[in-house]
Amino acid sequence: MGPENSQQLTEWYTVSHILHGFIFFWLATLMWPKAPWGMRLMIAMGVEIGWELLENSPAIIDRYRQTGLAQGYVGDSILNSISDTIAMAAGFYAAWRLPVRLSLFIIIAAELISLYFIRDGLILNVINLLWPLDFIQTWQVGAAQ
Repeated sequence: MGPENSQQLTEWYTVSHILHGFIFFWLATLMWPKAPWGMRLMIAMGVEIGWELLENSPAIIDRYRQTGLAQGYVGDSILNSISDTIAMAAGFYAAWRLPVRLSLFIIIAAELISLYFIRDGLILNVINLLWPLDFIQTWQVGAAQ
């Protein structure tokens, strides 16, 4: 909630990076089931770091600014990007240790809590980045006014 939001160590979107870890764990396990856990984690870290670099490129920052919630967005601070990568690794570790049903419950709960408090979350963030929908943006901005 504000242009300096992503300049902090953590913020509401840190939760979505934890969820990245769950998703990356499952994808890496499906794609490379015999690979050692550490190798799968390094691949996931590479994807997350790649996303952090892309997310902070002028093209993606401008794309985010086109959505209602990201007015004034200037990108993530280096500290925030590092924190997001650590959050992803924590989610990866949690997905490895927790039963799948509990992991799914955590993902659903995190999305619902984020929707309630900030009218955003991983799913809406992806939708708004790839194919913004006016009715979603109108609903999201309604919370800030």
